[in-house]
Amino acid sequence: MNLSRRGLLGAGLAAPALTGCATVGGAEAKGPFEASWDSLIAGYQTPDWFRDAKLGIWAHWGPQCVPEFGDWYGRQMYIQGNPYYEHHLKNYGHPSRTGFMEIIGQWKAENWDPASLMDLYQAAGAKYVVAMAQHHDNLDLFDSKHHAWNSLNVGPKKDIVGTWERLTRERGLRFGVSNHGAHAWHWWQTAYGYDAEGPLAGRRYDAAWLRREDGAGKWWEGLDPQELYTGPTFAPPEGIASIAEMNAWHDARDGQWIETPPESNPAFVRSWVARQKDLVDRYRPDMVYFDNYGLPLGQHGLDATAHYYNASLGWRGELPVVNGKRLEPAQRKGIVETFERGFTDSLMPEPWQTDTCIGDWHYNRSRFTDHSYVPAKAVVQRLCDVVSKNGNLLLNIPMRGDGSIDDDERHILADMAAWIAVNGEAIFESRPWRSYGEGPTQVVQGMQNEGGARPWTAQDIRFTTKGGQLYAIALDWPESRTLAIRSLGKAALEGRSVERVELLGGGEVRFTQTGEALTLELPERRPTAFAPVFRVHGRGLV
Repeated sequence: MNLSRRGLLGAGLAAPALTGCATVGGAEAKGPFEASWDSLIAGYQTPDWFRDAKLGIWAHWGPQCVPEFGDWYGRQMYIQGNPYYEHHLKNYGHPSRTGFMEIIGQWKAENWDPASLMDLYQAAGAKYVVAMAQHHDNLDLFDSKHHAWNSLNVGPKKDIVGTWERLTRERGLRFGVSNHGAHAWHWWQTAYGYDAEGPLAGRRYDAAWLRREDGAGKWWEGLDPQELYTGPTFAPPEGIASIAEMNAWHDARDGQWIETPPESNPAFVRSWVARQKDLVDRYRPDMVYFDNYGLPLGQHGLDATAHYYNASLGWRGELPVVNGKRLEPAQRKGIVETFERGFTDSLMPEPWQTDTCIGDWHYNRSRFTDHSYVPAKAVVQRLCDVVSKNGNLLLNIPMRGDGSIDDDERHILADMAAWIAVNGEAIFESRPWRSYGEGPTQVVQGMQNEGGARPWTAQDIRFTTKGGQLYAIALDWPESRTLAIRSLGKAALEGRSVERVELLGGGEVRFTQTGEALTLELPERRPTAFAPVFRVHGRGLV
């Protein structure tokens, strides 16, 4: 097989050196936290602002939204036989000639109006806003000191994170960033591959041969593509002759979700550490979402977290939030666990979060043309379930590459806003009751399992408390005009009596309380389209 240009690749190819700093710039923040799980667990307490906030909206937005074809475009466009590869071939050309970096060059964000989007987010109930700072595509979406491939040098030529941060602070909301970049080193290895079949079989994709000098006179002049694509760590060897064999190669190596540092690419690790520290020191976020099981890159993730905790104590005298996934029970006391597209089946002792999306993480046009987004009703039901179990909901509203959202998404946000306007008092600044609720619909605890969940029913009741007040939320309107809540019967309440019940937005509700249940008589008029909320009065209920 002929390896084009400077004959880069082969099974034994060494990764080119990157220009990431050998040491993290600036002094390490001093404070009580050391870079160990024991120290994080012993000293951490989730801040009250997070426990009060309940709902965040996530701008999971970057150049992978330009093709409007869904998630992980950058990786999958280099996998022959994959629908993403076929889409790229048809719309942009062969990835040996037109690679992902050319998609970055086309990302202009020309219709991005973040202030108007913030209006929609805030009306829908968002108390914190999270901006993606770096995805697996290894592009920094901020004014990065340690990585030339950033959104001020290429693409929109704007400080994406800085703009979100300023607008969020102006509105008195909390601000977070998400960092997915610790996986870039293995995620990008498909870009060093080649077609195993067809007329261009054996021709390496763009990451395999592009160098800094190839940018002379082009939009990316002065930039080194190897710093974007991270260098070849699992470059497929010559001689793979079928799509199935190439897929098997990737699946067994770079297709794994690897959390350990790459031994053969220490420059990548140094770069990630420097950029993460620069990100938090520059924008001082209230929250960092790591797209990792535990913390990223072993000890380096612990170093980054301890620095961030200590620095935040110095900036504003309070601890921030760090998210990680699939935590051990003890680790849930040192950072805040997030369940990606998942559930918990119980009331969690520590505050937690679920992060999910009304569509694909990256904008997918078919969600709009098919009208297949998750509707506002399901979003609100999920919010109520999560909050009743001591959690928060972080919701992504996908954005087009140009920075806009579509009409269906606007309607979802408007429907959320209508519900929040009536019922928000039962959500924000609330705390769990003695029981999260009752009802027939069961969920399975874990990540990425929401697709198999059954619809909620009117018999699924969730409870919250605030200021000594109890709220009961029915996750749907009952078909009849009565609703029985067994958890509020005299037997369950150990003889305590319910004295008054109000439907938020609808006034007092007639009721009867027996040993078995509290039965409500519902009015004809529905103040909200879904998930009615009842304020329940009585001594000793909370």
